Amino acid sequence: MADRLMTDKAVSDNTEIDTAESDNKQINIAEIDITESDHQEMTVRTNMPEARTARLLKVTSLVTLTLQNAVLGLSMRYSRTRDGPMFVSSTAVVMAEWVKLIVCLYLVYRQHDSFRAFRKDLYRTVVANPMDTIKVSVPSFVYIIQNNLLYVSASHLDAATYQVTYQLKILTTALFAVLMLKRKLLPTQWAALVLLVAGVAMVQISGSSEAPKQSDGPAQNKLIGFSAALGACFLSGFAGIYFEKILKGSDISVWMRNVQLSLLSLPFGFMTCLISDWNKVVHYGWFYGYDFFIAYLIVLQAAGGMVVALVVKYADNILKGFATSLAIIISCLASVYLFNFRITVLFTIGVVLVIGSIFLYSKPAKVEKSPSKSKMNEEV
Repeated sequence: MADRLMTDKAVSDNTEIDTAESDNKQINIAEIDITESDHQEMTVRTNMPEARTARLLKVTSLVTLTLQNAVLGLSMRYSRTRDGPMFVSSTAVVMAEWVKLIVCLYLVYRQHDSFRAFRKDLYRTVVANPMDTIKVSVPSFVYIIQNNLLYVSASHLDAATYQVTYQLKILTTALFAVLMLKRKLLPTQWAALVLLVAGVAMVQISGSSEAPKQSDGPAQNKLIGFSAALGACFLSGFAGIYFEKILKGSDISVWMRNVQLSLLSLPFGFMTCLISDWNKVVHYGWFYGYDFFIAYLIVLQAAGGMVVALVVKYADNILKGFATSLAIIISCLASVYLFNFRITVLFTIGVVLVIGSIFLYSKPAKVEKSPSKSKMNEEV
């Protein structure tokens, strides 16, 4: 009897222990659920600022790319057609390289812990590596010629036609990418390039023009302007792909590469200035015709590319295409009010073709899912 009582008591105790353990498990499970729920809420709260930041950066990228594409063309055109003494454009190209060099040197300095480390890195990259410096001298020379050609084009073409024509750099960049980097273009991209050429051709023969205006600049000649823009497009495509090939083949930062470019571009710029505009510089002086607007134009030309380099990583191809298209539209509308630009039907059709080609060229390729991956996803 006593044994039975002891057995019943043991069973009762075991039951109580099991009940307690069950309660503890339920409490632990509840605590785990609460902890996981709190963790998910914290993750959502943490991701919300990141998502907002990403959206803000995309909007900033769009605004920056659009303004840089539109304002530079309009500003260059205005600087070549406004009243007053005409500045020597080759000196402005050299001054833009000075501004770019100073800014890039500062950015490279910020990447180092001390001035001594910055100086050693600069010496090792630029002076102690002559073969690499010689490689960079090629795009340096090309960019100087390209920037001078852009001023020639802006002197002879209205801002809207200049903006549309300069989109031929998409064609030249694609061609040099195929030749130099062995890239393969999609059929849709080849079709986009055909549309681009057709659109630019329509713009050139459209008959759209600005109202005649007296200025101290050269007489307007569309053939010279188009030839200069076409030359600038070829140089831009070649230099861009060549520079990309250099960047991929080394571990030197983009800003240090830009320091190399500017350092080597300066002597080429001085040579170009002395060869083409020696008489003007000697007779009028280096800063003849300079004022606050020309200083703004120099800073815009120097900083534009660097600003785009900072924000372009936050913008996909669709966004970049939208920014370029919006810049063309802004340039056309602004030209109507600023330069009394007359738009024709053929010009409008050409602009639509160019904008459509930009979107078609930047359209991402469709990636087909493999059957094995799809099957695995279904099983999961």
